[in-house]
Amino acid sequence: MRDDELRSHLTAANPWWQAAATKASPSAWEASHRLLKRRAQSDLGYRSDILADVVAGPVTDRLVVLTGPRRVGKSVVLLDAAAALCRRGDVDPRQVIHVPCDEFRPQDLRRALTLARELTKVIDRIEPRRRIWLLDEVTSIEGWTATLKSARDGTAFGDDTVVVTGSRWSDGVDIEGHLLAGRAGTVSGRRIRHLHPMNFRAFLAATRPAVALPAGVHPGDLQTSAVVSSLEEIAFDLDAYDFAWQDYLTAGGFPRAVFEHTNDGAVSDSYLRDLAGWLRRDMNDDSPNDSLPLLLETLAIRATSPLNIAGTGQHLGYTADIFRRRLGRLVSSFGALWCPQRNDDGRVVVGAQSKLYLADPILSWLPNRLRAGCAEPAFTTLTEATLAVALARSIDDLDEGRWTVNDTIGYARTASGNEVDFAPVSVPTSAGRVMTTPIESKWVVAGWRSEARVTEAKYGAGVIATKNILNLDNPTWAIPAPLVALLLG
Repeated sequence: MRDDELRSHLTAANPWWQAAATKASPSAWEASHRLLKRRAQSDLGYRSDILADVVAGPVTDRLVVLTGPRRVGKSVVLLDAAAALCRRGDVDPRQVIHVPCDEFRPQDLRRALTLARELTKVIDRIEPRRRIWLLDEVTSIEGWTATLKSARDGTAFGDDTVVVTGSRWSDGVDIEGHLLAGRAGTVSGRRIRHLHPMNFRAFLAATRPAVALPAGVHPGDLQTSAVVSSLEEIAFDLDAYDFAWQDYLTAGGFPRAVFEHTNDGAVSDSYLRDLAGWLRRDMNDDSPNDSLPLLLETLAIRATSPLNIAGTGQHLGYTADIFRRRLGRLVSSFGALWCPQRNDDGRVVVGAQSKLYLADPILSWLPNRLRAGCAEPAFTTLTEATLAVALARSIDDLDEGRWTVNDTIGYARTASGNEVDFAPVSVPTSAGRVMTTPIESKWVVAGWRSEARVTEAKYGAGVIATKNILNLDNPTWAIPAPLVALLLG
């Protein structure tokens, strides 16, 4: 971009600058902003608090990397953050610099960092003031980490608060070395944050505010007296959680999908096509149009078993290398989650096949809705996949960075050849590291004790996630899957 084009781009992206210059309300722009108006048309009141500490905390030299799938609302979260910052009495709105980077080249990013500071230099007349940079979809720019590293090391940008967003986590980008090693700032707090689709707790709060929400617990504390008390208080209402869970397994957690399902009874085909377009884009997919639905259908069907990459790739018409590369892109785009086999110490069993779970229920419905002949997903499989994501998110919340390196969940094999869906893994507590509670997903209304005996034979205790059975009288507890999801987050 030329400088005049960049100036126009920055000015349009920061309407609060003009408001500050004319002493107008720094919040008036919210009513007319295109993205916020679009949200207002499909709004159930859900707001992510993922940047709450940045919005309310000191303006200092912190850096936050915010990732997550497309269509999940990262751009709206940045705009909400800008609006909240502009309302602060101790922040001049011209300290807030919002830079949409979707169409940028590397030189555009470098120049934008210089030009934006120049455009807001009026606030430095008495003394230099720190900026709050909101760089949206910066990960689409080749070499973006090196550009920001150079700016953090050599300019006033290194003293500023910086939030960058992106929709892919690529192993080929050195985020840790370029940005987090000594450059993430002096304020404590999570540096790498993932904006996932709404979890079941947020879904319930938005769609059924009258239903009670039991407190979340540490994933190593699922079998404690506090959990017994919490579950006994809501045991009378198990049907409400069961029906809500089935809705969640149908709609998923993308905010617009939740709105459409709640208000119209189903997620629209147009939004499903939007989601399919995101996956094709981030997977760099030049395959035929029916390739993505067939891939997702196959993964959804086979999610509960270890995935044979060579055999499954051959079934879909790919070589093992091409299929492995497609799966890698799906995972790095937050469309899926690996679940490797783990041993009794919680460590990955090298060379063993891993399970692969789609990261939101709606992705399992795309094939059936968008391509004739594809099967509907099974609720038993959807339940297991959704609990996998809930547990993985809980572990990553406790131990930053584990999601990005595929080190959250895992399954175990017993001596008799059976499997436990979610084996214990090591997680931190204030008193040291502990192991998570083993969980087996069985969306059943009877016959759960036979599955419980498998878990008890290996671990002595654990949790069976059922459809609507609550039984806390044995070493292995039966807890309805929706309540397990709520306990995990």
